[in-house]
Amino acid sequence: MGQSDADNTPMLRQPPPLRISRTFHARRETVFKAWSTADHVMNWFSPETYSVPDAKVEMRVGGPFEVCMLSPSGEKHWSRGTFVEVTPHSRLVIDMHATDPQGRKLFRAFTEVTFTDVLGGTRMDVVQTYTFIDPSMAAPMVAGAPEGWRTTLDKLEQEVLRMSGAQGTHQRSVVHASFYIERSYDVPAERVWKALTDEAAKQKWFGAPSGAWDLLERHMDVREGGRERVKGRWESGVVSTFDAIYHDVVHCQRLVYSYVMHLDDKKISVSLATMQLKREDRGTRLMVAEQGAFLDGYDDAGSREHGTGYLLDRLGASLST
Repeated sequence: MGQSDADNTPMLRQPPPLRISRTFHARRETVFKAWSTADHVMNWFSPETYSVPDAKVEMRVGGPFEVCMLSPSGEKHWSRGTFVEVTPHSRLVIDMHATDPQGRKLFRAFTEVTFTDVLGGTRMDVVQTYTFIDPSMAAPMVAGAPEGWRTTLDKLEQEVLRMSGAQGTHQRSVVHASFYIERSYDVPAERVWKALTDEAAKQKWFGAPSGAWDLLERHMDVREGGRERVKGRWESGVVSTFDAIYHDVVHCQRLVYSYVMHLDDKKISVSLATMQLKREDRGTRLMVAEQGAFLDGYDDAGSREHGTGYLLDRLGASLST
């Protein structure tokens, strides 16, 4: 072995960790659940063109996380590991080893997964730290890991949508839910009203943070009978569309509107919302009430209320600039 080879040995044994993130348009509990059983994992835990014919998953500390990935040529590649940490709906740690078709360990993949509520759903962050056992075989596999994870998470996106009822279901159902939120802002009612009704002002807060969402379409006409549309594509590729019509507009006092939400081409909800502004000595109180009909298996489970609260906090931040 030459000097340069010797210098590179530590890098071969311990390559840089892989870091990858994805935002899913679903609640955190659903994304977490997709890791919890073999039935779910077999639907998504493999790169594009691969499938999972067998898996054993028991989500508990010390429980197995074992997945057989079948290549297009028919070779079986196992990842065998155990759960090291399980914090419901927030964090998973899995200590895994990838093996060749003969069952020899090629590398260790220490996998940390965190789940965070964000506007529009759940952000999942994966950090995978590798230790090579057979560098000559492992190095090419680890080099392809970013692309492998990208297509694997594409499959996870489809599984999460299927689980939430936003895709792949033909059942007809309606679930009703309502919520009420208040926020107080240290500014006059006229400023809050402008943030709610002026397109340029609303664009500062009604949407996702830069990098998580690409705006495709936005227009608004706040008057009785006027319409508003906001359409954007999330990191996962899912397109969400907000289509509203205003029914009652009382300057600096009240907005009443209904809106329909779509994920891609599927209608997931129809809602009626009321926003009331009340002048106070130190500013303005904003009261938001909403009644929603969630359609055909879509499971909201409070995510709309959480997302609305997040947006109202962003509205407050926009008023301070």
